[in-house]
Amino acid sequence: MKMRNGGGKMMRAFQTGDLERAAEIWLKANVQAHNFIPRQYWEGQLETVRTLLPQAELYVWQDGDSKVQGFIGLSGEHIEGIFVWPPAQSQGIGRALLDRAKAAHDRLTLNVYRKNNQAAAFYRREGFRVQGEGVDENTGEAECRMVWEESGTC
Repeated sequence: MKMRNGGGKMMRAFQTGDLERAAEIWLKANVQAHNFIPRQYWEGQLETVRTLLPQAELYVWQDGDSKVQGFIGLSGEHIEGIFVWPPAQSQGIGRALLDRAKAAHDRLTLNVYRKNNQAAAFYRREGFRVQGEGVDENTGEAECRMVWEESGTC
């Protein structure tokens, strides 16, 4: 399924040829957003991510004929992450990817690091609420579990 916006912007399902670009976006976005976790941690996860990405439900955002600028990964109703190429951030790509997930699900969950204030604020603006707290056993960092549920209309 392709969804077009003005100016040749397109959202589509992940394709095998997107793997290296998605891995590059994943690494750069994580290093930038999580400066409280050593870069070496993210670099050490890259090969695992290359293996796992094709197994997830992924949608990518592409500007016309240019490279993929972002993607969202889902496992059922759980958002594994929204990743946007750092120079393309704050241009509505993350919101568009999240809207795609909301259109397909009545409920979404995710985990966000407590120290990642920008992401937590984004999710709160998008209607997510904190459901609980925990610690990421891989990094030792505190995280919040957040949930979004489609509100019924009466």
